[in-house]
Amino acid sequence: MSSSQIQRLGGPLSLVPFSLLLILILHPGWAVIHIPEDYQISNFKQPPVIKEQPMSYTAFTVEDIGFTCEASGNPPPIFRWLKDGQQFDPAADPRLSVSENSGNFTASGEGPISQYQGRYRCYASNELGTAVSTEARVITESTPILTKEKKVQIKVEQGDKVILYCNPPFSTTMPHIHWMDINLKHIELNERVVKGQDGSLYFSNVLSTDSRNDYICHAQYIFARTILPKEPVTLIVAPSNSVVHNRRPQLLQPPGSHSSLIALRGHSLVLECIPEGLPTPSITWHRKDGVLSQSRVIKQNFDRWLNFTSVEESDDGEYQCSAKNTQGVATHTYTVTVEAAPYWTKQPVSQLYAPGETVRLDCQADGIPTPTISWSLNGNPIAAVDPDVRRMVHGGTLTLRDVTNSDTAVYQCEASNKHGTILVNTYIYVIELAPQILTEDKMIYTATQGQTVSLICRTFGSPRPKVEWESDSHEMLLSHARVSQQVNGTLQIHDVSPQDEGLYKCSMLNTNLSISAELEVLNRTEIVRSPGHLRVHRGHSAVLHCEAYVDPLLRSLRHPQTVWRKNKHKIHESAAEDKYIFDGSSLIISNTEPKDEGVYTCEVITELDTANASGSITVVDRPDQPSHLKLSDIQNHSLTLSWTPGYDHNGPINEFVVEVESPSGGHWHKMINVSGEIEQVEIHLRPFWTYRFRVIAVNEYGRSEPSEPSELHHTPPAVPDRNPQNVRSDSNDPDSMVIAWKELDKKYFNGPGFQYKVMWRHPVGHGPHWHQNFSTTSPYVVKSTGTFKPFEIKVQAVNHIGEGPAPNAIIGYSGEDVPLEAPLNISTEDINSTTIRVTWDPVSTDSIRGHLQGYKIHLRRPGHQGGRGHRTRGNHEKHENEAWVVIVVGQGHEHVLAGLLPFSDYQLKLLVFNNKSDGPLSELHHFKTPEGVPSPPGSLHFDSPSETELTLRWTPPRHPNGILTGYLLHYQELDSNEQEMKLQIIDDPTVSHITLQNLDPKSYYSFYLRAHTSAGDGDPIVKKAATLLDSGPPTNITTFTGETSVNLSWVPGERSRNVVFLVEYYKNGEGQLQASEAINSTQSFYQLQGLKSGTYYKLKFISNNSTFWNTTVKTAGPGLIPVDDNFATQGWFIGLISAIVLLVLVLLILCFIKRSKGVKDKEEGHVDSDARPMKDETLGEYRSLESDNDEKHSGSQPSLGGESKLGSDDSLAGCGESMEIQFNEDGSFIGQYGGVRDAPGTVGHDSSGATSPVNPGIVPPPRPSVPTSISALLRGN
Repeated sequence: MSSSQIQRLGGPLSLVPFSLLLILILHPGWAVIHIPEDYQISNFKQPPVIKEQPMSYTAFTVEDIGFTCEASGNPPPIFRWLKDGQQFDPAADPRLSVSENSGNFTASGEGPISQYQGRYRCYASNELGTAVSTEARVITESTPILTKEKKVQIKVEQGDKVILYCNPPFSTTMPHIHWMDINLKHIELNERVVKGQDGSLYFSNVLSTDSRNDYICHAQYIFARTILPKEPVTLIVAPSNSVVHNRRPQLLQPPGSHSSLIALRGHSLVLECIPEGLPTPSITWHRKDGVLSQSRVIKQNFDRWLNFTSVEESDDGEYQCSAKNTQGVATHTYTVTVEAAPYWTKQPVSQLYAPGETVRLDCQADGIPTPTISWSLNGNPIAAVDPDVRRMVHGGTLTLRDVTNSDTAVYQCEASNKHGTILVNTYIYVIELAPQILTEDKMIYTATQGQTVSLICRTFGSPRPKVEWESDSHEMLLSHARVSQQVNGTLQIHDVSPQDEGLYKCSMLNTNLSISAELEVLNRTEIVRSPGHLRVHRGHSAVLHCEAYVDPLLRSLRHPQTVWRKNKHKIHESAAEDKYIFDGSSLIISNTEPKDEGVYTCEVITELDTANASGSITVVDRPDQPSHLKLSDIQNHSLTLSWTPGYDHNGPINEFVVEVESPSGGHWHKMINVSGEIEQVEIHLRPFWTYRFRVIAVNEYGRSEPSEPSELHHTPPAVPDRNPQNVRSDSNDPDSMVIAWKELDKKYFNGPGFQYKVMWRHPVGHGPHWHQNFSTTSPYVVKSTGTFKPFEIKVQAVNHIGEGPAPNAIIGYSGEDVPLEAPLNISTEDINSTTIRVTWDPVSTDSIRGHLQGYKIHLRRPGHQGGRGHRTRGNHEKHENEAWVVIVVGQGHEHVLAGLLPFSDYQLKLLVFNNKSDGPLSELHHFKTPEGVPSPPGSLHFDSPSETELTLRWTPPRHPNGILTGYLLHYQELDSNEQEMKLQIIDDPTVSHITLQNLDPKSYYSFYLRAHTSAGDGDPIVKKAATLLDSGPPTNITTFTGETSVNLSWVPGERSRNVVFLVEYYKNGEGQLQASEAINSTQSFYQLQGLKSGTYYKLKFISNNSTFWNTTVKTAGPGLIPVDDNFATQGWFIGLISAIVLLVLVLLILCFIKRSKGVKDKEEGHVDSDARPMKDETLGEYRSLESDNDEKHSGSQPSLGGESKLGSDDSLAGCGESMEIQFNEDGSFIGQYGGVRDAPGTVGHDSSGATSPVNPGIVPPPRPSVPTSISALLRGN
């Protein structure tokens, strides 16, 4: 009964589960048996094994003599040697030294070594058997030496062949040959000068530069550690007395035309061909009986050698080299026969056996010729051993039945043929060992549903122990088809399910030894979103998804890993090229190409199982260009064009587009489209034309590149098959007729000498005779025809071959002249205030003197009936005395003029026109348009005197379109349940304002104001507004301190009326009280400037002479640093004050100059504050009377509670005349002023006003202007 084996490939011993022992493979044919490491045993005996084999070599000196033979075993083996089949004791030779505990020996001393030549074999023995080494051969030689030679001198003519022979001393080890000069530099080799396998130097042809006297052959004997330089060879190349003639190649090596070689499998083989000739021939190799595989051979020595590095049986055959130059070819054929030394195809293995088992050793080898197999026992041939009926040998198989302990031995299997011998040692070790269970107790096995699980019960003993398994349910396990027990005791459960969970027990029969195991079954891993099959356009990215369900317990053991494979090869993320990108469990393939096509498989790998799913990527693209265009079935006016489609890149070709080249070349035009299933088409051709075609393939992904053009094809000439189109008379001058036509394309000329035959005559009744002439281009001019006379005309295509089809005649006319009469009896009729109808009598036909094209109406508007400026017509402004022309095409005698201005005077003249010119103008006709409805009022503004009153102010309509008779005002309260529209009628058209009382201060109103004339009411101007509410000063003031300023901000009340207040401030505990200028509550922001850093200030907010809020603030930055008493006497301080005074004087001078210069500009450009209303698109425009009064009052009173230096006329802040203003989208002020202000709250300090009376906006504080900052700097504390 055989036991299992575990192979070991080197390094420390390692166990494979379920195995009973380990086999260490040291070398093909030698093995050592080990007991498992966890088996408890002491002093285990082992048969011998050869660990290091003796090797064959050639010896030149005593130091080369020696052999290695090392073996292991327990007890340690004893070594002995055989030389040429006879016992050889190295220890008996005084020149040989034997190593302890091995069979190694080496030689030393002086004397000959020939007695050591022979064949050696090493034997290693202990009480369990004898191992035998392979046979090693020693060849002894003397160190090669040079014999005395004559100096060689070779004289040749330029172009001759030359061979410089080396002929090194003989040795069984081939020397390496080096050709060098006297300076030990290698002779340069090339195609012309090469070294042969025999070491000779071959010149295919010599040059004058080859002449030298130091061609030296160096023979290097590596094993003899000797280099022998031979005598220098002198080569003299004489110039040829005649012209050097080229000659055909001849082979210098090998001789003859055929050679036969025997090559051994696994060895190297070099085929050589060295040619001579002029010019230097080149060498090519090919296999005559098959294809020469480039992966099997290497071309070397400038292609002169064909090297097989490792010969195989498939290399058996015929090979030919060809030497070729311009003069001819020379060849040589090699017949290579491949034979082989013996090699193993199956080797017997060493095993442990229990008494009573049957042993079978299989030993098989192959070779050419077929080797013979022989068996030995402990180094003795089987035939020489006592016969045993239990042992049987049949070829390479040895069988031994019912083994006992005495059968423990080492068997040798030897295979040999004429090329060599190989040997393998195999051990049969019959042993009895106490049984043990080697598997750990209480192991937990985890598997996923559907897997096959193996519960291990690893035992060891000799004879082999037997075990049985049982479960905690006490049922017969082996009665289930899914459950099986292996020979090594492992219990296998196939297709496990949750029902298989539980405890299992393994017991060794006939002992009290047992172990238990627990089985857990988890849910299997499944792919819930597979990659799918994608079709991706070339160059685009493809995304393959792979999502899996993993049992939570399984996921906790180790996070699952997703591995992607393409065509079964693992994909690695490519950071450098960004080709493959892993995005979680998804795979992104960027810039797809055809090479990216294939089957993609995702594997989700967990601790226990794997799940996989496959998809594919098909890369689609436009087709490759068609090829192999061919013209066939050529007729005079037709041919068949065929082609071969290119690769469609997974997109079926929908159609082919056949294009033809233009006669001028370089331009291609589509000729015909055919289905993608068609690969040829019949094409009809024009006569006298040159054709060249190309084909484009089209699929759903685009058009291919055009194919290569076809060959040129010329068609014979023929008569024209068509006449020119659009024959007509384009006559402009009287007494002449211009006959014009659309010229034919050159492809319709059909032959040489193409012209147009132009024919004309008077209509029937005036004579049948046709006048004709020829022309190559259009038009053709006929003279002396009279003015506007009819003619029959026709044009025919002709060439040298003949005339085209008979053309049809058309009626044409000679040139036209200026019309003679103007339209009469012009009248107008009103349709509405902007539209009239004009009528007139047609002129006589004879007076037109041409084709009637129509009439032109000349209009002029001198002014409106009231004489009040300009009006608009349509989308264009029509000013007084502006004129325009209306063209009436055709023969009509009336026309409707629309888009006129109401209530206006107009002048009108008419004329008739033909193709030649306009006729005379008619007499002037006057008419007036009636009144119309006016346009909306020009503007609408609002004032709010109180919380219940609104004053509406408007301007008249820009276009009254008549005489105004008054206004209608409709207004309606918004968000009111009544929704009643109220009406105010204003009969006086000069009124421009009205005050509405008793309005609800909580509501908004919509106002509709329109003007009216006697023609009716015009369109209204519509606006929304509300009254302003009384309010107090702000109460929600926020402060933010800087180093030298304090920002104040607040939110004004919606629709609140403006309240003026000011801020008084002083340093806490000291300092003079100061006050700001007047501040408007609608500003929402104000900045106190010129403060000192790191200082506390007390702020009081005052309105109507009473304080409504106060607070204490501290400016940012460091505080003031006290100075010495003599501070004012310091030099730096005096210099600083002087600089400041000088700067102030310069600024004052500039200020006065600028102010005096701007006085006149201010007076001319002054705008009253009433003309600067605050605008809001939704609430109309307001001008608060109280605000106006406050502005006027604050203009002369800078503060309400005290004198403010910031607002005084003496401060530098008033010097600036520039003004920087910004506005919100609704037009409200958000910027800052620098210089003199007209309104309160704008002097000295930066501030921003409200965006509108009812919807104030909060604006961040602007940066202070320079003049204000300087004034604050000069103010002091």
